[in-house]
Amino acid sequence: MLEEEYQARRVLPPHLRPAPPAEAPFEYSLRDARAADLPAVREIYNYYVANSTVTFDEDAMTLAEWKDKFAYLEKLGMPFIVAVSPSGQLLGFALVSPWKQKRAYRYTVENSIYLGPAASGKGLGRVLLAELIERAKAAGLKEMIAVIADQGAEASIALHEKFGFEEIGRMGRVGFKFERWLGTVLLQKSLK
Repeated sequence: MLEEEYQARRVLPPHLRPAPPAEAPFEYSLRDARAADLPAVREIYNYYVANSTVTFDEDAMTLAEWKDKFAYLEKLGMPFIVAVSPSGQLLGFALVSPWKQKRAYRYTVENSIYLGPAASGKGLGRVLLAELIERAKAAGLKEMIAVIADQGAEASIALHEKFGFEEIGRMGRVGFKFERWLGTVLLQKSLK
């Protein structure tokens, strides 16, 4: 039979088609971040630097910068956790860092949560935020701040509100990225 004579076969009606294979369950474990995780952390974070406004960073962070940040947070006893697949792939991370450098702010932190593409939309952000809150409480921290872009981050705002964060203010036109002005929404949660 010549190729041009070939006619596609009839397609079976949906009820006669074999069921598609079941999607493998989304499995992961949470643990403290390690120095060996930093290349994957950098890769996930730098994706957002290059492609979104969820971070106002415009330049990719280097591995050396991540190593410095990791050492600083470890020295302060700040929670930094990762989600890892059974095969060892880093799926996302969450951390808190000091809200301000002045000593009087030592019990107030800002949270950050970033997910890799394989983990988006599967509820992992919710799990990471819950764990981060518990670990921050255990570390003796008292207040958690979320600074979220006012455009394109509605899901992040909704997630934080579900965990009891309350909007405490907005700042308009404080960042300029991708040739447009951006503002921030500030949310706060007491860790009593």
